[in-house]
Amino acid sequence: MPVADLPEEEERARAVAAIDGWSARELARGEDLVAAERQEVTDRTASHRWYLRFRGAEKDYITVWLTLGQRTLHHEAQFMPAPEENAEAVYRYLLRRNTDLYGMAFCLGPEDAVYLVGRVPAAAVDDDELDRITGSSIHYVDEHFPTAMTLGYPKLYRRRPRRP
Repeated sequence: MPVADLPEEEERARAVAAIDGWSARELARGEDLVAAERQEVTDRTASHRWYLRFRGAEKDYITVWLTLGQRTLHHEAQFMPAPEENAEAVYRYLLRRNTDLYGMAFCLGPEDAVYLVGRVPAAAVDDDELDRITGSSIHYVDEHFPTAMTLGYPKLYRRRPRRP
């Protein structure tokens, strides 16, 4: 039986440095990333966690959570709360959209809220991969949020007018 090599501490340190450096550069650019926070994780479930807050087009803000584990970087964005109406239609819509997503999928999380989640090897974490993760998260949320919210909250949600 083959034995999996555990990532060395240096590999995790490189991933941490890559995420810290990328988020600092994005904040300095002053465009879509409006806040970044790194937390040390002390419960042994991961080594570090980042909260990256971006401006959205359909949602005011989209927060991408990055969690560095022993071998992988898990990423997620809270997409929408549990639908109040037409739950089956919402879930059907999102499951069908999953086939068009690259490296992530819509999933149910705590309290039946919908999340956009994915995972990449810790060794793959670099500027290009962070651009893909965050850019795709923002794009997929902005693209699918209006339809899902219209189905799940037909009495409350109204799509925003397009910005010029």
